[in-house]
Amino acid sequence: MKIRFGYSAIFWGSCALAVATAETVPLMKVTVGSAEFQVELAQTPEQRERGLMYRAELPGDRGMLFVQSPGPTAFWMKNTLIPLDLLYFDNEGRLSQIVAEAPPCKVENCPIYPSKTPEVRYILEINAGEAARRGIRLGDRLKLERPPAP
Repeated sequence: MKIRFGYSAIFWGSCALAVATAETVPLMKVTVGSAEFQVELAQTPEQRERGLMYRAELPGDRGMLFVQSPGPTAFWMKNTLIPLDLLYFDNEGRLSQIVAEAPPCKVENCPIYPSKTPEVRYILEINAGEAARRGIRLGDRLKLERPPAP
């Protein structure tokens, strides 16, 4: 989930009331190297803030994609129940960093996972270990397939 520094803690308590599941959100296909995933696109500020919080499971071929203006970013695992791999991509869609197997966090002071590069455009959250299992490597390209028309 995306961190917005200085954001009110009141928001976190209300998140449990508005949890979306992959079944209720349209999915789009993304490819990283040769690995394919069906992902939810975190489009609204609320979706970006919530990320995959409160999810008890995530199928191995699923994930969540965050798109931002190019710049630094930071994620954390607050109220995230499953471990995740965090993949940071630059403006051209080239994989610049992998945070492998970020553990869930259920305490107040969770670790923060900042980008090591200043120009991150895309962030993909997938199940912990999927990047290694699927042979995803630094430099791999992210390819987005337009979601199907409604």
